[in-house]
Amino acid sequence: MTSEARQEDSAPLPRGRLAVTAIALEILLGVGAVGGGLTLMVGPNGEILPLPVSALAGSPFANYFVPGVILFAIIGLGPLGAALLAWRRHPVAPLLALAVGAALLVWLVVEIAIVGYASNPPLQPLYLALGVVMVLVGGGWMRQTRTQRSTRVCPCRETQKPNHSPTRLSFDGDDHGTTDA
Repeated sequence: MTSEARQEDSAPLPRGRLAVTAIALEILLGVGAVGGGLTLMVGPNGEILPLPVSALAGSPFANYFVPGVILFAIIGLGPLGAALLAWRRHPVAPLLALAVGAALLVWLVVEIAIVGYASNPPLQPLYLALGVVMVLVGGGWMRQTRTQRSTRVCPCRETQKPNHSPTRLSFDGDDHGTTDA
């Protein structure tokens, strides 16, 4: 592969609707999770958010500090980093958009397994829906990006047209490769 072909393949793609949607969803999730994570770390025993520590009984957590760190770092900073890469049109951004949605779904499944399902306030159902939407947007964006990259025409391929005309070499001293026409 020539350097021109590599540059063409790694050139940033235009920022379409799926990319803009992913960026918006990642920022929404990231900002909320950073705030929620900080709140849990500052008030790990329910001082700020009225969460009973007894809900963590049977879990590996004595209070909400470690879940707050996980929420802050993975579900908060992760999506914000993914949004930044998407804004910069980094080629890995579609995969990260899908991964962020999947991470949110895993977080919620673990949360529901540990503390149970709560629909008042309806944060778990809303974030479950957000996770599903993010996975769908990320997957769609990955397919779109793959299609856009595969339909790009490489300049080096335009000039290299195969010669499919049959050739016959003459062995009677005239070795110039004449073609049968």
